Amino acid sequence: MAGGEWLDPFQYLTIPIQEWVEQGLDWLVANFRDIFQAIKKPVHVVLKGIESGLKAVPPLILILLLGLLGWQVGGRRVGWIVVGCFVAIGLMGVWVESMTTFAIILTCVIFCSLLGIPLGMLAARNDRFDAVLGPILDLMQTIPSFVYLVPVVMLFGIGNVPGTSGLVRPGTDRACPPRPVPARRAALRENGWACS
Repeated sequence: MAGGEWLDPFQYLTIPIQEWVEQGLDWLVANFRDIFQAIKKPVHVVLKGIESGLKAVPPLILILLLGLLGWQVGGRRVGWIVVGCFVAIGLMGVWVESMTTFAIILTCVIFCSLLGIPLGMLAARNDRFDAVLGPILDLMQTIPSFVYLVPVVMLFGIGNVPGTSGLVRPGTDRACPPRPVPARRAALRENGWACS
C-alpha cells in the first residue's frame, strides 16, 4: 500500500450488494415470470375495465354523476367542489390523462380493501397474527412508496400496473384498522367488532 491508501480501505474492500441484488432479481424474473404475469393479470383487467368505462362516459355526464355522488356523500358544498375540480381538469385539457389516473386510484381502492380489511379483521381476532402483522405494517409505513416501485418495475415491467402496486402498498397499511391496545382489543372482540 503506497502512501495513505491504508487510510481509505473502502477503495479495495467492498461488499458487492448491488451485484447480488441484481443477480437475485434477474433470477426471480427468469424463473418466476409466469407467476408475476398471473399476479399482474387481475390488476390489469380491473384497471383497464375501469379506465375504459370512465373514458366511455361523456365528460359532462361523468361530471354530473360525480357531482351528485359528492353531494350525496358530503353535502351540496362537496358536490359543487367536485364539479368545479372536474370542470377545471377538462378546461386544462388533461381529461383523458386524468381518467387514467382516476382509474388507477379506483383500482387501488378496490385492491387495498380486498387486502387490508381481511388482514385487519384477522389481526383483530388473532393476537399472534396481530403480533406478526403489526411490526410489518409499522416497517412498511416508514419506507417511502417509491422504494417499493424499483423491484416492482423490475418484476412487472413499466406501466400502470406497477404504478398501481406502488399505491396499493401504502393503501393496504391504511385499510387495516388501527391496532388497538390489548385491553381495547378485548373489548372490541366482546362487542363483535372483530367479526367473531
